[in-house]
Amino acid sequence: MSDSEVFLPQITADGSLTFFSPEFQESFHSRAGAKWEAENKFIEPCQLGKKAQEQERLRILDICYGLGYNSASALAKIWQINPNCQVELIALELDRRVPQTAIAQQLLSHWNSPIPELLSQLATSYQLKTPLLQAKLMISDARSIVKSLAQSGFQADAIFLDPFSPPKCPQLWTVEFLALVSQCLKPTGRLATYSCAASVRTALLLAGLEIASTVAVGRNSPGTVASFTLQDLPSLSVREQEHLQTRASIPYRDPSLTDSATAIAQRRQEEQAFSDKEPTSHWKKRWFGYS
Repeated sequence: MSDSEVFLPQITADGSLTFFSPEFQESFHSRAGAKWEAENKFIEPCQLGKKAQEQERLRILDICYGLGYNSASALAKIWQINPNCQVELIALELDRRVPQTAIAQQLLSHWNSPIPELLSQLATSYQLKTPLLQAKLMISDARSIVKSLAQSGFQADAIFLDPFSPPKCPQLWTVEFLALVSQCLKPTGRLATYSCAASVRTALLLAGLEIASTVAVGRNSPGTVASFTLQDLPSLSVREQEHLQTRASIPYRDPSLTDSATAIAQRRQEEQAFSDKEPTSHWKKRWFGYS
């Protein structure tokens, strides 16, 4: 079976296309709009437009690059505001077939030139250097790459955290992994993710970050934005704060940064079973009327 047969384009509500992952049994984007999700879940919360006004150089770390939509949207926003802004992009992806199939099927045609051409080169040669864009696409387990980036002192103005959901891909939502990710964030930088899972938010807090909710895009639940300061971040609601006191808030752990998804999930289940935190079902019944 060819890659084009494995990753079949599926249209979303804004006209942009996405893929469905046979391995993780999840779509890469919200059916409400793949391009719309990239712009509103990642680009806007990271304030890339504002940063482009203030800075002549920006660094971006795109964790789980996938089809390249988050990076494409970031470049479009930055160069719309500041056409001379220099961007350094580090993109992490486990499966090289995903960005390559997206390019082969012209899924980045929703963005203006030269973005599709630049990201096409990135998907095939894994690195590029132009006067305005220096980029690397690193194909490997994100855990090992982020560890190396943290050790090298790399720090980003914006981090896009976009793995498959915590139950499907717990290894990229653990306390240990997110602690390394936070080391790759500038003191003034922002991290954005679509997830509002209490386990994820707890791991971000343990990494020394402050958190807030972002606008819900394509579903009822919001995303999360994190930074080292509460400046410009709205407070969590009482409901969200109480969620962080339930058993759902017990985070995933991967001490060696090498464990399998099954081992990581089992470790969390065992910790939840012996926890004296409030059962999440009680919280759901209090706030939603069901358990």
